[in-house]
Amino acid sequence: MEDLAEVKTYSDFKSPYAFLAFDPAFALEDKYKVKVKWKPFQLRLKGKGQRSVYSEYKVKYSYMDARRWANLRGGLMIRGPLKIFDTTPALIGGLYAEKHGKIREYGNKVFDLFFRRELAADEADAIAPVIASIGLSEQGFRDYLAGEGPADYERAQEEAVVDQVFGVPMFYFNNEQFWGYDRLGLLEHRLTEAGLKREQPLQRAV
Repeated sequence: MEDLAEVKTYSDFKSPYAFLAFDPAFALEDKYKVKVKWKPFQLRLKGKGQRSVYSEYKVKYSYMDARRWANLRGGLMIRGPLKIFDTTPALIGGLYAEKHGKIREYGNKVFDLFFRRELAADEADAIAPVIASIGLSEQGFRDYLAGEGPADYERAQEEAVVDQVFGVPMFYFNNEQFWGYDRLGLLEHRLTEAGLKREQPLQRAV
């Protein structure tokens, strides 16, 4: 079995920048001898009316900027959510999908639906059909959500404290942080310096 270095990626489904970084993060496995380990991180955001006017400007700019990056990627749909979501059910769903080797499929589906305003990421009844749509057990997810899922989620939040995570997307390699979609190039530079670049990229079956 190939010896792979670990790259952790912290993500939250309500972040447009985490959406932009999600697929490129997992694509690192094709170009480098690494295993990308997905970790949930709950962003604690203030809602409209709770932020200063300068924070409102920042939010408006952030979505404009995310859409510019999305347009360069072929026009991914990014519509700002109409409320601040507690994405715990969706994040626990991510842990369930990750345990079954389907985090990439799950994450792409959740991000796409959420930023089209077609998914209530704070409702287990909305997440369960997404789980089923990628070929996993809807009841298995519900059992996980009612059982060990919350404890796994809390352990991930505790790990994020140790890793000093303050936002997403956050990448963590060799005790070094890389925050933001636009830092992927720097991460790739570090992976190359570490001698992890593949001579030939892996070819995945479509």
